[in-house]
Amino acid sequence: QVDLAESGGGSVQPGQSLPISCEISERAARSHCLGWFREAPGKERWGVASMDSDGTTTYDPDVKGRFTISKDNDKNTLFLQMTRLKPEDTAMYYCAAGRWSGSEGRCGNIEVWGQGTLVTVSS
Repeated sequence: QVDLAESGGGSVQPGQSLPISCEISERAARSHCLGWFREAPGKERWGVASMDSDGTTTYDPDVKGRFTISKDNDKNTLFLQMTRLKPEDTAMYYCAAGRWSGSEGRCGNIEVWGQGTLVTVSS
């Protein structure tokens, strides 16, 4: 069973927008939190947006004001709307489910990962 399945990645130019989505299994939907992480070549995987079970959201400072995490409960789908994209946003983006980390202030104790979707921002 695939718990998390991302889609929507692609190549865009700087300044453009791109939405990506993640289909969530019923099992993953019972997790305490959901989040979006990204991993650029040579860098560690890092959380960019999180949502806990009551809908509270947090963002990494690098994307705050440009990215929006949201969830459609009827369709069991998590979204990440990315705007004003920059070349440094280029990365593999992963959907994740786990437990909230109070020390990190985000969805940090990840129990399941998606397979990732590639986002490339280049002129």
